[in-house]
Amino acid sequence: MSEIMFLRDFAWGAGTAAYQIEGGWQADGKGPSIWDTFCHEKGRVFGEQNGDVACNSYELWEKDLECIQQLGLTHYRLSFSWARLLPRGTTQHVNQKGVQYYNKVIDDLLSCNVSPMVTLYHFDLPQALQDQGGWKSPAIAGLFDGYAKFCFATFGDRVKLWITINEPYVCAKLGNEDGTHAPGLQEKGTAAYLVGHNMLRGHAMAWHSYDSLYRPRQKGAVSLAINSDWIEPLHPGCEEDIAACERALAFTLGWFAWPVFVTGDYPEIMRAAVDAQSEKLKHGGESRLPRFSEDEPAILGTADFFALNYYTSRKVTAGGDGEEMLCMKSDRHVEEVVDSSWPICGVSWLAVVPYGLRKLLKYIKDTFNNPAVYITENGFSQVGPLQIEDDRRCQFYKDTILEVAKAIKEDGVDVCGYFAWSLMDNFEWADGFSVRFGLFRVDFSDAELSRTMYRSGREYAKIIAKYTSGQSK
Repeated sequence: MSEIMFLRDFAWGAGTAAYQIEGGWQADGKGPSIWDTFCHEKGRVFGEQNGDVACNSYELWEKDLECIQQLGLTHYRLSFSWARLLPRGTTQHVNQKGVQYYNKVIDDLLSCNVSPMVTLYHFDLPQALQDQGGWKSPAIAGLFDGYAKFCFATFGDRVKLWITINEPYVCAKLGNEDGTHAPGLQEKGTAAYLVGHNMLRGHAMAWHSYDSLYRPRQKGAVSLAINSDWIEPLHPGCEEDIAACERALAFTLGWFAWPVFVTGDYPEIMRAAVDAQSEKLKHGGESRLPRFSEDEPAILGTADFFALNYYTSRKVTAGGDGEEMLCMKSDRHVEEVVDSSWPICGVSWLAVVPYGLRKLLKYIKDTFNNPAVYITENGFSQVGPLQIEDDRRCQFYKDTILEVAKAIKEDGVDVCGYFAWSLMDNFEWADGFSVRFGLFRVDFSDAELSRTMYRSGREYAKIIAKYTSGQSK
C-alpha cells in the first residue's frame, strides 16, 4: 500500500447501532421497540437471545470511547434509539434521560476530536408506532419527519453527518416479506414495497426539513444508507444473465438509489418486472410498486452524499424462483450464485470479495452522477471458536482498503470515508451473539462485558495512523 495515498480529511470510522450495543432496554424511561418485541417472542432469534443488555453501552459508554480512541478513529457512526428519545414515537413525550445520554456521547466524541455520524433509524421502530401500522402506514413518513426534526434541532449544532434510514432494503424485505427481522411479517409481494415506499417518503421529508430549516446555520449533510452486493452475470456473454444482473441491481441498489439520485421514481426495470408478474398471476388493481405523489416533497436530490453498505458479491443467472405466487423472489426472477473461488467468512452468505467493492464504487460513480461516497459499513464476521489473532480479518481489511484506494486513484471515485463494521462484537440481529463482526471482542460471559482488541483492530489502527499522521498530502 506504499503508493496509495488517502487525503488528510478522509473519514476513518467504525460503526454500531443502538439496539445492537446499548442494552438498557427499559432503563430511564425508554419505550419498547419492535426489536424488543421481536426478541421476546419464542423462536425468533438464535438461542432465544436478545438485546436487553447487549454490550450495555448505555452504562458503559466510556469503555466504548476508549475503544474508539485506541483505534484512532476520526469518525464514529452510531444510531439513536427512536424509542429512547421519544418512547411513544412522537414529540408529545420526550425522554430527557435519552437526550442526556446522546448529548454526552456526542460531546465526549467531539472532545476527543472524533466526528459523529448519526443514523436516525437503524431497524428499531418504537413499538407504539408499529401498533399504529408501522412503516406500512402512510402516516409514518410524517411521524419520522417529526422525529428527524427533533433530532436536528436538539443535536444538529454538533452533528454534521446524518443518515436518515439504514438499509431500507433490509427493513422492507427481511422485516415484512421474509419475516426474519422485526416486525416479523410475511406479507409476500406487497408489504415490502409499501414499507420501502414509505421509508423513501419519510427520508425525503426529513431531508427537505433539514435543507430548509437547519442547513443554513448547521451546515451539515444528510443521506440514507443503501446496502448492495456487487452483482455480475454468471455467464458474461449470455444476454439472459446480463438482464438478470440488471434486474438484481434494480431490485436492491436501484430500488432506493434510483429515486434519490436519478429520476425521482423507481427503476423502470423494477416496475416492469413487478407489473409483469402481477399480470401473469392475474393480480388486478394498482401496481404493487406504489407511485410517488406530486403533492409531496420531491424524492429526487434528497441526498448530500452516497452512503453505501457493502459486504459481499454475487453472480446471477435468470430464473431459479420456481414460485407461482406473488413475492419479491418471483418478481426479480434471478438466481444468485456464490463463486466457489470466493472464501466464506463466518456466516454462509458472506463471501469475501474485496474487488467487488471497487467495482460497485465505479458503478455508483458512473450511474449516479459521480456523487461523494461514504462507505458506511463493511466488515468480516467470525463464528465458532474465538480468534483474537484474527489473521483472515486482518488480511480482509488490508485488501479491502487497497481496493478503495484503487477506486479513488484509478477510477476517480470520490470516496470520502470508510467505516468498518463494527466497533465491537454485538447483537447480530436474528443471529444473536453467535456472529462476531467487532474490531474489539466483547466477553458476554463476563459481568463487566470487557472489551479486548482483536489483531484486526490493531492493524486497522496502524492503517489509520499512517494516513492521519502527516504522511498524506
